[in-house]
Amino acid sequence: MSDARWFEVEADLAAAVEHFSQSVKLYSLGGFDGDSLDAYRARMALMHAMQSGHTSMETALVRILDLLGEDVPTGREWHADLLRRMSHALTDRPAILPPSLAGAANETRRFRHVAMRTYGSFDPGLAQPAIIAATLIAQGLTCAISAFRRQIDPDHGATP
Repeated sequence: MSDARWFEVEADLAAAVEHFSQSVKLYSLGGFDGDSLDAYRARMALMHAMQSGHTSMETALVRILDLLGEDVPTGREWHADLLRRMSHALTDRPAILPPSLAGAANETRRFRHVAMRTYGSFDPGLAQPAIIAATLIAQGLTCAISAFRRQIDPDHGATP
C-alpha cells in the first residue's frame, strides 16, 4: 500500500499523540479549582486538549477504514462501535488496535462525551481515568498502527 495513502493517517496520529501528551501535562499542572480566569483556562484547556486528542485519533481510525474499503459504523453509537470494531480481527484483516488500547480509547471517548455536554459542571477530579488512558494512547498508538500496517503491508518499513 502506497505510503502517500497513509500521509493523512500519520498526521492525525501525530496530532492525537501531541494532544493527549499535552493533556497529561495540563492535568499535572492542576489549578482547576475556583472561579478565577486562570482556573477557567486550566479547565477549558484540559477539556479541549482531551477532546482534540480523541477526535484526531478517531479521524485517523476512520481514515484507515477508508483505506481498507471498510464502511464506518453508523447510528447513534457509531463512536463506540468504531472502537469496538478496531479491537477485533475481521475475516479480511487483523485487529487494528490491541484491546488495551481500544479500552483506553473508549475511556477518552467517554471523557469527550462528558466534556462536550457538561462544561459548566466539569469535575477535573473525576478525569484521572481518562488521563491514564491518554497516557497509554500517547505512548502506544503510533506503534500499534505501525504494527497493523506491517501486518497488512509486509513491505512497509522494509529496507530497500
